Amino acid sequence: MITSDERNILRDLAKQVADIASLPIMAERRELWKKHNSLQPVRPMMLIFPEGSWEELLPHSTLKCQSREARGIEWSLRSRIYYYEHFLDDTVIEKEWIISKVIHNSGWGLEARHIPSTEARGAWHFDPVIKKPSDLEKLKIPEITYDEEASKKNLTEAQELFGDILDVKQKGVSHISFHLMNQYTDLRGLEEVMRDMYENPGMLHNAMAFFEESHRHIIQRYVDLNLLSLNNDSTYQNTGGNGYTDELPKPGFDPGRVRLCDMWGSAEAQEMAQVSPKMHYEFSMVYEKRLLEPFSLTGYGCCEDLTRKLDDVFTIPNIRRISIAPSANVDACAEKLQDKYIFSWKPQPSHLVGEFNTQFVRDYIKHTLDVTKNCVVEMILKDTHTCQHHPERFDQWTRIARELIDAMS
Repeated sequence: MITSDERNILRDLAKQVADIASLPIMAERRELWKKHNSLQPVRPMMLIFPEGSWEELLPHSTLKCQSREARGIEWSLRSRIYYYEHFLDDTVIEKEWIISKVIHNSGWGLEARHIPSTEARGAWHFDPVIKKPSDLEKLKIPEITYDEEASKKNLTEAQELFGDILDVKQKGVSHISFHLMNQYTDLRGLEEVMRDMYENPGMLHNAMAFFEESHRHIIQRYVDLNLLSLNNDSTYQNTGGNGYTDELPKPGFDPGRVRLCDMWGSAEAQEMAQVSPKMHYEFSMVYEKRLLEPFSLTGYGCCEDLTRKLDDVFTIPNIRRISIAPSANVDACAEKLQDKYIFSWKPQPSHLVGEFNTQFVRDYIKHTLDVTKNCVVEMILKDTHTCQHHPERFDQWTRIARELIDAMS
């Protein structure tokens, strides 16, 4: 239960968020994103996702609430305020509080196992649970169920807490992204999947076919249970962007029943980063393409270098946003993408650790901005696992990027 003192803290923070959301700059950013996502010429856009560094920017030890539920809400509100006060990016702070519908997934029939690191926040190692072709028979297509009563209860509680301050909304499934290879390697092991491409390709194809069929079943359940929600708003898209657009929903839209054609969809296969274009397409992309076909706007990629694979990416139905990883050749990618797709550049996050060299960062960002002048560019600083307890580095990075962007206009 949230105490009266905690309620007062949360409501005060919600009022600050509402005030920020009402500023003209937020409406301006929203319109810029709509044009950008529709490939109209605007300045390069920028988003910051501290991710693993958040604990250094906004430590949980600084929170005032005591109960777990209240602390989670407090942190969410404070993070929005932090964005406005510190980052000069194009994040749109919305005057809303989203409550998710309570949706259950029964799982894949097998649970992934990992060998933990002996170091804090160290890398774990795969401990495969699928060791032979017959183990694929242990996999099960997940069943999706909706808890309507719990969903209504959560919505009522949120409305009582924030309804007179923020726009309390309930959403079902609004972020749809396919991670087939990630899900399979978690069970089979990454090294094992790499070997299977040569030694047992049939087993790998059978596994990918299973995951494709399963995701098609999951999506159909979302449709049957009327659990889809529009994502043409601030909803996170394709490892970094957002969904603001006037292109969705499509004509014939019924507000009471969202269709797949009214939505963005995306996919990625980071595990295929070191695999040839031919094998990436054969063992992953061909399955992802079929799953993405019903969506009117799609995105592809995450941290995998797609420089040599762009011709295949271009064949994805309704492809709009393409992730350009830190390891990608931005010059070659810019020449390929031009103004036909969103050049979703992921700058190197490691520049925020070690010695923070402002001139190096400036030259690095400027090079990409120079070679992408004919592209529809967004820079998404993410995957920052630490800033070595120098939160001001995010402020400096965004200030440098903003100065360079402003200098272009």
